[in-house]
Amino acid sequence: MKDYIWHPCTQMKDHEIFPLIMADRAEGIYIYDEAGNAYMDVISSWWCNLLGHGNPRLNRAVERQLKKMEHIIFAGFTHRPAEELCERLTAALPEGLEKFYFVDNGSSAVEVAMKMSFQYHHQNGKPEKQRFLTLDGGYHGETLGALAAGGMDRYSEMFRPLLAETVHVKGPDCWRCPYGKQRESCTAECAKIAEKAFAKYGKEAAAFLLEPILQGAAGMRIYSPKYLKKIRALCDAYDVHLIADEIAAGFGRTGKLFACEHAGISPDFMCLSKGLTGGYLPMAITVTTKRIYDGFYGDYSEGRAFLHSTTYGGHPMACAAGVEVLRIFEEEQILERMESDYLNRALRQALEGHPNVGEIRSIGLINAIELTADRQRKTPFEPRVRIGWRIGREAIRRGLLLRPIGDIPYFNPPLTMTKREIDKAVEICRASIEAVLGNRIRSDS
Repeated sequence: MKDYIWHPCTQMKDHEIFPLIMADRAEGIYIYDEAGNAYMDVISSWWCNLLGHGNPRLNRAVERQLKKMEHIIFAGFTHRPAEELCERLTAALPEGLEKFYFVDNGSSAVEVAMKMSFQYHHQNGKPEKQRFLTLDGGYHGETLGALAAGGMDRYSEMFRPLLAETVHVKGPDCWRCPYGKQRESCTAECAKIAEKAFAKYGKEAAAFLLEPILQGAAGMRIYSPKYLKKIRALCDAYDVHLIADEIAAGFGRTGKLFACEHAGISPDFMCLSKGLTGGYLPMAITVTTKRIYDGFYGDYSEGRAFLHSTTYGGHPMACAAGVEVLRIFEEEQILERMESDYLNRALRQALEGHPNVGEIRSIGLINAIELTADRQRKTPFEPRVRIGWRIGREAIRRGLLLRPIGDIPYFNPPLTMTKREIDKAVEICRASIEAVLGNRIRSDS
């Protein structure tokens, strides 16, 4: 196979020893290669495949729309799939989110929210509000604005000279809590750090951008809803917009349709993508309030319009898939049928006794296994050892697509994963971890 393609988030030299897999088809939880080998997709092909590959209802919805209209310009035109999607989302989203700006990927949704926030303040009496506050460990995409807002140096450090300055606030890391608290019973003492940041920068801050409840690329960090409530209150006190990046956490991933529901709060902006179309087609939406929308409304001569465009925003086929996703959630009671507790119990029974397993944390069907060189001291492995990469290779060899984040294997499967599939995937995960680490701490750790 000739190397034409430069694959994402990959050191291509690794494929000299770990060859690319030629995918041929996908069905349910499985991806099949050309030789017929099956791989369990327990990361939902980067967290977007909600209802299994080749879902018959989604197939039919996209096919019906294709026969009517594949794509049209979304300026000066609208269409029924987009209108219905917005109507259904308005009924499902936290209160007040009712204006929808369509783009074609998650990074763009974040960029739109940041630009809208900045422009809103600029043309509504507070032009001094130009800074953005964000959580360290956050991940919001790869375009320059979103990258600047992210708090993960391994993605952004190379491009630092190109990035706008943002204020990164030390956020919750509940397993290594400096206050010695537990996420289930704390009062979000770590929000004191955010309080100091607001006191210093609040008057000049346009927005606070975060991933609610779950920081995905940071290793599936899960934090208390009380922290999110405190951030909402701080934003209100300082007239700072709250941007909730639900690109990864939305559409049932955390056990609720949207992660903000865990805290009972509503943001000023919510960014949606990934599961929005069930993983079928690329689409994203920045959702905001009537108050924000009204701040841009006026005569043409006032120059208040939001001048941002995207070629494929509001794609009819993607909207049709999004509508069908919401219908499936309602008609098939997806949230009620998820096997979240079963998956978490199975992983704990299989792995909690292993000396290198520090924490197994879970929310909804998401489960992250934090591997450590020393569990008591919570010491990570040396990066050069590449424990996670080695476990991922072993799992693929056994038919399980894990793709760990650093040294954190995780499950983020389709919401329709069955108990039988869970049992099989957990057993392969356990065997893969033990194949690399054994049943004791390795001397080269």
